[in-house]
Amino acid sequence: MFGSVFTDMTNQREPLDRFFSIIPAGGIGSRLWPLSRASAPKFLHDLTGSGQTLLQDTWDRLTPFGGRDRILVVTGKVHKSAVLEQIEDLSTDNLVLELSPKDSTAAIALAAAILMKREPDVIIGSFAADHVITEDAKFQAVVREAVEVAATGKIVTIGIEPTEASVGFGYIKQGEKLGLAAAPNARDVAKFVEKPNIAKARKYVESGDYLWNAGMFIAQASVLLAELAKSEPELHASIMELAEVWDTDERKAAIERIWPKLKKVAIDYSVAEPAAAAGLVAVVPANFSWHDVGDFAAIAELQSQGRKGNLAVLGNAKVLADSSSGILVSDTDRLIALIGVEDIIVVDTPDALLVTTKEHAQRVKSLVDALKATGHSDVL
Repeated sequence: MFGSVFTDMTNQREPLDRFFSIIPAGGIGSRLWPLSRASAPKFLHDLTGSGQTLLQDTWDRLTPFGGRDRILVVTGKVHKSAVLEQIEDLSTDNLVLELSPKDSTAAIALAAAILMKREPDVIIGSFAADHVITEDAKFQAVVREAVEVAATGKIVTIGIEPTEASVGFGYIKQGEKLGLAAAPNARDVAKFVEKPNIAKARKYVESGDYLWNAGMFIAQASVLLAELAKSEPELHASIMELAEVWDTDERKAAIERIWPKLKKVAIDYSVAEPAAAAGLVAVVPANFSWHDVGDFAAIAELQSQGRKGNLAVLGNAKVLADSSSGILVSDTDRLIALIGVEDIIVVDTPDALLVTTKEHAQRVKSLVDALKATGHSDVL
């Protein structure tokens, strides 16, 4: 009797009333070394000059969906203090701490399972803590469409309309329109495509059929977890076991026992691609300004807004520049002088200095790998 009454009540809830945002705040942003470190990854920094960190910007962007009590943050245990300091309105009940990095499936699935335990009909949306979106109203309109589609049982992603033939992102091939009145722009996903070479990227963009994959997912928690159970049954079982005791005194012991054994896998591979192959994924195209600030060249481009010949400066450095362009990011107050250097990247921190160019910005990750291999973990 109680079960049928509960079902009737939940069916009366509007999709947006069921919506809960998840912010996975992980990764070290190795292409942004030495600014981004394991102890202070990129989402904890102001990389746009807005006066707020990327995490704070993400939080503010999501609060219109039900307020501060309907946002859950997943981050590393080592980042607890910094996250709580930056997001004063975050309840500790809505802070999920990872014992160690386990990639996006564990983070998002655990958050979804915890929320489903609290609200069986919850619709969750996952939005990375380190993306830059400057048109909040457009973003929120797209998310509202995605939530409406998710209420029909689809797993929904947001696809960014490409502005260039980029090889830095995966792509989504659009299918037919769904024909939903509440989500007029929503389409089926034909397939996900890995990061292409430049020739393929040009073909994708020229065709008009492809969107950038921004890694945002919206779905009923029950649907997302059911798909995970099909593709990764052991991981699913472990996640559900953790969620079952999360709000009890057994949490700590369960984390220490279960977490180290969790499989590392991205949610694109564990859920999105298998579900798309089964015709269960939809996409809402978006034309808001979006940047994933993956390297310093991206930050320089963001700061210059496409203008050539500028030197963008982030931080407190005293700068003298003559005939120079690029970006200077400083975590010190020392004087830095640049003369006659184009497209330069200078990142100055108390214990490490990086000097490179926009052209070679992606190679910073290789430098980080070399530092690891040679035992220089003290600067990572």
